[in-house]
Amino acid sequence: MSDETHQPPADDPQLAIFRKSIDNIDAAIIHMLAERFRITQAVGEYKARATLPPADPSREKRQIERLRKLSEAADLDPEFSEKFLRFIIEEVIRHHEKAREV
Repeated sequence: MSDETHQPPADDPQLAIFRKSIDNIDAAIIHMLAERFRITQAVGEYKARATLPPADPSREKRQIERLRKLSEAADLDPEFSEKFLRFIIEEVIRHHEKAREV
């Protein structure tokens, strides 16, 4: 038996519908992340002008707790959600640190 027999055909209409939905969701995620980073960039610039620290550990903790609860309610793995949010937070802090250097 070849591996090709286990792969759905490229012209499978149901698979095409699923993939189109995934593509649309991916596009929405990218646009939402772009908007989030536009706002956090403004926050970083404000923090730099106001000489506030780039990180806010208590806010980060509250956000993680809030999003873990939202994840559970949405039937999404809260561990995955936390890793994803921590990745975003680290990137935001890096941007805020760069804003302080300007």
